Amino acid sequence: MFDRLSRSWELVKASWSVLRDDRELLVFPLISSVAMLAVLACFALPMIGIVGFDGMARAAKGNATITQYSIGFLFYVVQYFVAFYFNAALVGAAMIRLGGGNPTVSDGLGIANSKLGAILGYAVIAATVGMVLRAIQERVGFVGKIIVGLLGVGWSLATFLVVPVLVARDVGPVEAVRESALLLKRTWGENVIGQGGIGLAFGLIQLAIMATGIAIIVAAAMTKLLALVVIAIAALVIAVLVAMLVHAALSGIYSAALYRFATTNDGSAGFSSDTLRLAFKPK
Repeated sequence: MFDRLSRSWELVKASWSVLRDDRELLVFPLISSVAMLAVLACFALPMIGIVGFDGMARAAKGNATITQYSIGFLFYVVQYFVAFYFNAALVGAAMIRLGGGNPTVSDGLGIANSKLGAILGYAVIAATVGMVLRAIQERVGFVGKIIVGLLGVGWSLATFLVVPVLVARDVGPVEAVRESALLLKRTWGENVIGQGGIGLAFGLIQLAIMATGIAIIVAAAMTKLLALVVIAIAALVIAVLVAMLVHAALSGIYSAALYRFATTNDGSAGFSSDTLRLAFKPK
């Protein structure tokens, strides 16, 4: 357990060193979050108007109509497209930095713009997989839900390097999914530490932020000053959001570095070969 945490923190620190040199990389997950909230509002409000709250409740219980499934699928596609687009911009900019360059926000967006067709295709594939898994999950028992959940985890691992593949190569989404799975299989160890390790590290960070924030809110409430309570709550929300943005940026940086390592077996700016080998614990 302690060995796993040590490796995880090494990967976090290596990713952080890159983010520290290029803090504008945080712009991509920030814009992505705002855009996804806008997409959610654009779909949620018309959906409520079309089917009402009763229809939404029936859909949540697995009794959705064809229209609701169609709208849900379109929502998935748009959300995935927004997420993959800005992730491609982040990964593209990160690859420039890892190669020794000095990327700008425009550089990242330019790379994403050049891959619009492939990103849309991958969004459709991801939305289809997500809808199929959700439909199956709604119709199976407890054990079936666990199996579907494991399939979802497997899909996430297999597609972890899809965006870096799309950014680095001129391939379609299907080939990118295939290459992502092959790259991970080629360097597969007992456990993929990078994705889960950074998540674990930031899970602990978020837990520490929440615990500290709640303690501060309680202390502010004891003063019976409403202004202090509001300030404390606002500070906690901002801290959580900043941590989420940093997590997203570090994950993108890590995936870019891992792709470069998986294809060249060399380190990158901020990442040594030894550090990247920590991502795969030998069998």
